[in-house]
Amino acid sequence: MADLLTTTRPSVEQLWAWLAEVPDPEIPIVSVVDLGIVRDVAWSGEDCDLCIVTVTPTYSGCPATAVIGTQIREELEKHGVPRVQLEVRLSPAWTTDWLTPRAFANLQEYGIAPPIGRASDSPAGGLPILGQGLHSLPNASPACPRCGSPRTTLISQFGSTPCKSLHRCEACLEPFDHFKCH
Repeated sequence: MADLLTTTRPSVEQLWAWLAEVPDPEIPIVSVVDLGIVRDVAWSGEDCDLCIVTVTPTYSGCPATAVIGTQIREELEKHGVPRVQLEVRLSPAWTTDWLTPRAFANLQEYGIAPPIGRASDSPAGGLPILGQGLHSLPNASPACPRCGSPRTTLISQFGSTPCKSLHRCEACLEPFDHFKCH
């Protein structure tokens, strides 16, 4: 029976391709794969008929995690995957370093300034250093995603979600979210 399932089940590469079609519920222009939330996909089980999808939410209390799990199951079941198990892995913590180049481009196109730099390259791993102001952060002044102007002002450290900050462009006067580097 295992040989029959092995020859008829989708490849891991095909599973990744299907998961790349699952949009993030908060930023639908970016897939859960491009966002780096999907960490691993594997076949398991006695007959290798169980698809295990490992995800790391953008933060441990992210309310979208349940929705993402449902969307992943529905996408794979739509393609005939009989059994799907979602595993949530909190360590290592999700980082913007896991965003794909396509995610950067799609965020920009959507009107969200993508993170600047890599969290792993900053002295505190992307976190503010005590005693330093917001402008000393590596991602405090993003360029406007609409007009490209570097003249932007931080309005609020928190934007539409905790992982984004709210800025305003001084050139076109449009507000925009900036995906924080973390």
